[in-house]
Amino acid sequence: MEAPESADHSAKHTTKAGHTASASAKNSDAKGTDAAGHFDFIVVSNRLPVDRCSADEAGCEDGWRRSPGGLVTALAPMMTKTDGAWVGWHGAPDETVEPFSHGGIDLIPVQLSTNDIELFYEGFSNATLWPLYHDVIAPPEFHRAWWDSYRRVNRRFADAVVQHAAEGATVWVQDYQLQLVPKMLREARPDLKIGFFNHIPFPPPEIFAQLPWRRAIIDGLLGADLVGFQRSSDAGNFMRSARRFLGASVKQQQVHVKGNDGDTTHIARAQAFPISIDVKQITELAQRPDVVERAQQIRRDLGNPKTILLGVDRLDYTKGIRHRLKAYEELLQDGKVTVEDASLIQVASPSRERVEQYRLLREEVEGTVGHINGTYDTMQNTAVRYLHHSYPIEEMVSLYLAADVMLVTALRDGMNLVAKEYVTARTNNDGALVLSEFAGAADQLKQAMLMNPHDIDGLKDTIMKAVNMQPAEASRRMRAMRKQILDHDVDLWSSDFLKALAEKVVRDDS
Repeated sequence: MEAPESADHSAKHTTKAGHTASASAKNSDAKGTDAAGHFDFIVVSNRLPVDRCSADEAGCEDGWRRSPGGLVTALAPMMTKTDGAWVGWHGAPDETVEPFSHGGIDLIPVQLSTNDIELFYEGFSNATLWPLYHDVIAPPEFHRAWWDSYRRVNRRFADAVVQHAAEGATVWVQDYQLQLVPKMLREARPDLKIGFFNHIPFPPPEIFAQLPWRRAIIDGLLGADLVGFQRSSDAGNFMRSARRFLGASVKQQQVHVKGNDGDTTHIARAQAFPISIDVKQITELAQRPDVVERAQQIRRDLGNPKTILLGVDRLDYTKGIRHRLKAYEELLQDGKVTVEDASLIQVASPSRERVEQYRLLREEVEGTVGHINGTYDTMQNTAVRYLHHSYPIEEMVSLYLAADVMLVTALRDGMNLVAKEYVTARTNNDGALVLSEFAGAADQLKQAMLMNPHDIDGLKDTIMKAVNMQPAEASRRMRAMRKQILDHDVDLWSSDFLKALAEKVVRDDS
């Protein structure tokens, strides 16, 4: 969590933000807004697509730079084309920031207190919903105070949208932190077209049943006209939960939502819209001479091993990092790989470090890496290069180019865009992707080396098949995966969702 900046710094941003918002409101000719500064298209997410920065940092503009996350990568290009507004928290608690513009996007900050962050974000969102939605890999906690905060914060986000949405505007709500917002919007502004996209898995009813507030969550989501998921199985889980916990009438992909009088108020559709990446950006970076040279330097720095294996993850218990390290350690122990011939690079970017489970995970992972290196390192070679950092996209593409084998061993993942980025970067159609069958990307990248990360022996066998794969087979697999991603990029994802949201629903009462 970012620390609040100084009061002077905050005041500077507030002053500039207020000036920008005022200028925008006066511009009645601006595309996507009316004379009152209302917007025809609004994206709503927990975080705004910007982070604080200092003037000497690359890409810093007026104290802000675009965030590196997958959601921002997915939506920012579309936002700049539509001149829409983005509603979200700006990243610092207990601080008021007025609406402002950055990178061609109008930004509407929602203020959160330190207490909100503790209860709504770290509590209900990431210690209740996150583990519950990821197959209870870690035990979820259920606290009424967290739930109360979740409702209050969702109301605050909804109120911000109501204030800034033009008549008949399209509103696209993002992810599990804001599942109550769709119904709140429908009750306050039935004129709005409301979409919701869930970036993480949606659990089967047997798991979702544990949540004490399951009915309220389903009811909140059903306020949307269209609820999108990464996989068809997630959409199916949601519809089964709607039927089981609300007694909703579900016909094919349509949920008939009833009001208090028992009459159908609207139809909410649930469909899969697998998210993708900015293919053009990754492809261009993969062919840039300085990025290619950096990839070669990485290999030289590692002693030019025969095989470089790569893992890139947030440090999260859903990513299967411990399973990956266990399999690699046993391969070293068995003599299937040696530190002279192979090296594993593990990038584990910091994540939710104030949450106890994540602090313990970091200790365990770093302890395991230390044990492996202490056992198998030589003076010239290191078994595992562990990097607890976040890196700019240029460095990530260099790592993708340097790696012969990409390891994506998630125990449960909504999609996993790293897998798609690796494949896209392999413009020579070489390299191998070892991919968990429990990642959403497995539905699209069927030519990857699919495996069950819980099966350590099976994971070891799959890694070795990837290491020893013949160039012709590697090229065939990579070519097919690259075609799938190039044909289904992030622009197609957003346009497909918004096109479906705009479609007139034909009621199926048969």
